[in-house]
Amino acid sequence: MASGKAPDRGTGRHPYGRDPDAIERPVFAATIRPHRSLSRLGFRVVMGFCGVVSLVTGLAFLQMGMWPVTGFFGLDIAALWLALTLNARRGRSFEEVMISQIEVLIARVSHRGERAEWRFNPLWTRLHKVEDEEYGLLSLAVVSRGQRVPVARDASPAERQTVADGLTRALAEVKKGY
Repeated sequence: MASGKAPDRGTGRHPYGRDPDAIERPVFAATIRPHRSLSRLGFRVVMGFCGVVSLVTGLAFLQMGMWPVTGFFGLDIAALWLALTLNARRGRSFEEVMISQIEVLIARVSHRGERAEWRFNPLWTRLHKVEDEEYGLLSLAVVSRGQRVPVARDASPAERQTVADGLTRALAEVKKGY
């Protein structure tokens, strides 16, 4: 006859009081997206307004006989469209940060869908912060065994501080459990 506690059948609890699924359950999880202030509607409004202003001004220069200026107005609109389109595409990139009892996972997905991942042992992981009194948290990185991965690169200093606070609490909680 074996000694120890008998399994607790029917209650869903582990015989020794620990949840075996808790080891993989995230203590902290965040998806960090770059801030984009221009929506699709905003893009259309800006392009429409600039296009109308450019057209009216270009026609005025054309009537004065300065037809080459009209072409430059068209180039300006094309450059503005290209810049705003590229900016919107870059806004599709994001970072995922997840901390569980057994790993720290950082995944970065580019605007093209390319994914890069870093995995660390939470017990060997620490945060490196660069702060400025005037601007706040300038950079945040996860450091483990000589490897350094920047986190929340595209976030504002205030958002970066929120992520840093969550990561600090999660790492402390994981390390306390060991």
